[in-house]
Amino acid sequence: MFSKSNIVSTLVATIWGFGGGYLLWGLLADPYFRENALTDGIMKDMPDMPYLILGCIIAAFAFCTIYRSFGSGNYGANSGLAFGFWLAVMHGLGDGLINFATSNMLDLTGTLVNFGIYLVFYLVMGLLVGLVYAKTTPSK
Repeated sequence: MFSKSNIVSTLVATIWGFGGGYLLWGLLADPYFRENALTDGIMKDMPDMPYLILGCIIAAFAFCTIYRSFGSGNYGANSGLAFGFWLAVMHGLGDGLINFATSNMLDLTGTLVNFGIYLVFYLVMGLLVGLVYAKTTPSK
């Protein structure tokens, strides 16, 4: 669980999680979601940074730890992209549709746009983690 591969990939994924999340949701998607959200005032104007960073670390560690089993020693770009894809489908589309069905946060178009952002986010994260694992895991 605390192997060199997992620690390094967690660091890389944390940096992407924070920076990529800021880029994708904070800069690119924020104007769209502010105009198309069904409820006002859901998003904070300024995030609570310590909790945001802690959340990025925990999410990255979980992503990398689960990827270690998913990749089954065949680590690399392809397995990382596949893992990122399935996580985006589960989290971005599955949870997104559940949230659409049970809350008034986004309309269906916003939910699907958010899934597209999750897809890019998790594909990049999977690619990065797969490449780090491929470079740092000893060959059998």
